[in-house]
Parts: sequence; C-alpha cells; structure tokens
Amino acid sequence: MLQKRTFSSSQLIILVSLFIAVFANMTFLSKAFHSYPHTLQNALFLGSLFIFLVLALVLILSLLCHYRLVKPVLIVFLFTSAGIAYFMDQYGTIIDSGVVASLMKTDTREVRDLFSFKMLAYQFFLGLLPALFLYKIQLDYPGHIKETFSRLKLAIPALGLLALIFFSFWSHYASFFRVHKHITSYANPVFSIYSLSKQGYKTFMARPMKFTKIGEDAVQIKRQRPRKLVIMVVGETARADHFSLNGYARETNPLLRQNKVVNFPNMWSCGTLTIDSVPCMFSKLTRSQFSRRKAKNQENVLDVLHRLGVNVLWRDNNSSSKGVADRIPQEDFLTSKTNPVCDDVECRDVGMLSGLESYITERPDGDFMIVLHQMGNHGPAYYKRYPKEFEKFKPVCKTNELSACTSAEISNAYDNAVLYTDFFLAQIIDFLKKYNEKYETTMMYVSDHGESLGENGAYLHGLPYIFAPDAQKHVPTMIWFGARHAPLKLEKLESTRKQKLSHDNLFSTLLGMFEVKTKDYDPKLDMLNAANAKVL
Repeated sequence: MLQKRTFSSSQLIILVSLFIAVFANMTFLSKAFHSYPHTLQNALFLGSLFIFLVLALVLILSLLCHYRLVKPVLIVFLFTSAGIAYFMDQYGTIIDSGVVASLMKTDTREVRDLFSFKMLAYQFFLGLLPALFLYKIQLDYPGHIKETFSRLKLAIPALGLLALIFFSFWSHYASFFRVHKHITSYANPVFSIYSLSKQGYKTFMARPMKFTKIGEDAVQIKRQRPRKLVIMVVGETARADHFSLNGYARETNPLLRQNKVVNFPNMWSCGTLTIDSVPCMFSKLTRSQFSRRKAKNQENVLDVLHRLGVNVLWRDNNSSSKGVADRIPQEDFLTSKTNPVCDDVECRDVGMLSGLESYITERPDGDFMIVLHQMGNHGPAYYKRYPKEFEKFKPVCKTNELSACTSAEISNAYDNAVLYTDFFLAQIIDFLKKYNEKYETTMMYVSDHGESLGENGAYLHGLPYIFAPDAQKHVPTMIWFGARHAPLKLEKLESTRKQKLSHDNLFSTLLGMFEVKTKDYDPKLDMLNAANAKVL
C-alpha cells in the first residue's frame, strides 16, 4: 500500500509563496512588465523581480510560521491574498494604511455594495481550494528545536538571495524604487502586511496624545444683523470634471445653474479617502500637517462654533462623521427609523431635510451651522445612488463589478448620481429661501474626494495621494448666498474663486462666515475674504 507523502513546513512555505506570487500578483507583475521597454536586460530584471517577490514571501512566512501555526498562518495568507488580489485586479486598489483604517470602520452596507460573485470566485480558486489542499496533506512536525533550525535554514538563504539579487541589479532596483515606487504598493500581500503593521502600531502602540483645544480666544463679533443659517453639505466621491458647472459637456447641474451658485472650479481635496478628507476639512491642520491621530486629538471648527453658542448639528446619511462630530449633536439618517425618504434600495439624501424646520423653530437664539453628510456618489454601485426617475443617462452599469461594464455605462450611472446631488442641493436652497427674510442664509457644498472611473485601469478612490490621479483629488465646490448677504461683495469673488484652493481653506472660511475672531483664523485662507466687507 502506497504511503501518503509527508511535506515539511519549509516545502509548504515555498509552495504557498510561489502560488501567491504567480496567481495573486497579476496586477503587480503586469504593471512592472508594462513600465519597462522590452529589452533583454529589462527582461532579466523583471525575472529577478518575480524571484525577489517569492523570496520576500518566503522570508515573511518563515518568520510567522512555526510548528502547529504553519497551516493556520498559510491558510490565512491564502485567503487574505485572494481578497487583496480581487480589489487590485478589479479596481486597481492599493491596500495602504489609510485603506486598512477605512476597512476597520467599514459597515455592513458598504460591504454589501462591494460583494460580487467574482469576489467569491477569487476566494474559491485562490483561497479555498489551496487551503483545502493544505488542510488535507500530512505535515511533518519534527519538534520545536528542529523546526526552529528548519526555519533558519530557509530564512537565512532567502535573505542572502534577496541581497544578491538586489545588488546584482542595483541600478535597476534603485530606479524601480525611485521612479516606479507606486508599483511596489501592488506587491501582494507584502505591502498590505506593511500597511497593517503600520496602522496597528498607530492604533495600539503609539503613545497617547494630549487632547488640544483650539480657538479658546475666539469671540463672535456682535453686530446688528440677521441670525445666520448655514447648511454645509459634505459631498461623497464627487469629481469636479463631471459637474457641468465646471465645463462638463453633459448637463449634470441644471438646477444649481438656475440658482446662480458661486462655483469654485479649482478645489482640491485633503486626501483620497473619507477617513482622511472629512476630518481634514474641518481641522485647523493643513494637508501637509494632517494626520488622523492629530485630528482625533484636536478640536475642529465645529467645536469652536459650538462653544460660541452656534447651534451646530451633524446629520449623516453616510458611514459616519469620522470623529468630526464626536462632541456635538449628531443624527443618523441611514435607516427608515429616522429618514422618511427611503425606497427598496436605500435611504435618500433628501431625507436629511426632514425635521429641520422644527429644529430651527425650537431654537430662538444663536446662529445655525447644520452639516449634512450625504451618500452622494459612493461607489462602486453608482446605480443605487439615485431614484429611478433620475436615470437620465442610459444605459447604466448595474453591477458593482465595474470592469464588466463599458466606460460609457459607468459614466452614465455616475452622472445620474451627480444629477441627484444637483436635485438634493436645489432642495436645500429652496428650503433656505423660506428663511431669507429672517436669516442670513447660506448653502455650501464641498466633496470629500473624487473618484476614478476606469481611467488607466483605476476605479474608485483611495490611491496614495502622491500618485493618485486628479480625478480622485479635484473636487466640486460651490456656495449659494441668500438675499440678506448685504455685506458681501460677490463681484470681488471673481478674482479669487478660480484660484487653486483646497480643503485647507475651509477652516478659516467657516470661521469667517460666522464672523469669529481668533488667532487661529487666517484671512489668507478664507475663500470669501476678498468679498467680505467686514474685518475680523
């Protein structure tokens, strides 16, 4: 009778490393291959790059796999690599520390939007089948001491070969890590392990930061004027070049055009992920200074306004305020319990206007700063982001597997969602018009970040800012002013509104809107300073 073959743990580590390098690194290998001219020298370098990846995986697994942990660790790696491969191959996503942080806070609705049968196929063929193979084979367990020496006999040669390959192709690797550094971010799951450890350190190991108050010297200038009623809409995944106000050929902003909003066509986001951009929008920190940890441990502009007696309210039809509204009243509009405008697909952004009239009436004193965090164009299921009557551009992509649709179908679905945002913002303006006689009314809209729709094989958002395309960073921004904004000289905005602006400008702009005097206010960053006759 034939005996079952017994595998050593070192053999399994090498087999799994080869499997992941070949089948779960299609995006990494493809991008590297297409980045170099097809010469013999480059072919040798690219061959060495593949071996480099295999050896890196062998080294990592050698450090993590020991004795009874060998199979569990390898199985976890297979399933993790399969999931990462799916997002890289389908959407061009890079799993960096920002994405890891976002995934840690992802809710079930977002997971549902990302689920697809192709994702299951990746998990089945790249995860489950090889995991079953690992589970069933007989593994030799020689004992702890011999196992340790076995790992060293695998890890040390792997490290030596890595060094040999690197120095043999020194000029190529130096150029690769300098010129094509972004491609290394697709090394699966090597870069993701680095990102996870980086985020884990920030979350669990970093020393606690002291919470900092800002604007403690702030005072609101008192004048004989109407009370202010400001509604700020935090947009989601809207890119500036798909707004007709910015020159897009399709009419995606018909109602906003009728309402003569002041458009800011050259606005740039602080990040490419909601978890970065939303806190940064309200923070005193500029993009160059910003970190999620710093923002979490520092007050923002809403805290300053709230402390001054402004009635501040955050309403959310998205994932959350990402910490911005932790110290102010906030309300969730994701379910029919609070949102009266829900259909079979989801609860709509316009439902966030429900009950605002009562909220205003019940507060006879103080200005109002109301923030509405919309669902907007959240992908990849753009076709879910608008009611059926807004499906103007056809045919549309009706799946979250964007690579299965044509670019026209994706754009059609995305533009229909922009059209619904146009309607939502017009509804806010109509709501504010009812208060024009009594209040100084303002509607402000700024998107958190943009979105890739398949250009150069990239979908969605979240690419590292340094090499993310403009589509993920250039965001639409506009302000509507009610009839009682007498002090504003809007004609002066023409000289400033087309200048390059960013989320860095919002902190001081909001303070300026409410006439708040503080050392933390920077008139150079106030978008409306040129049009404002008042001196803070």
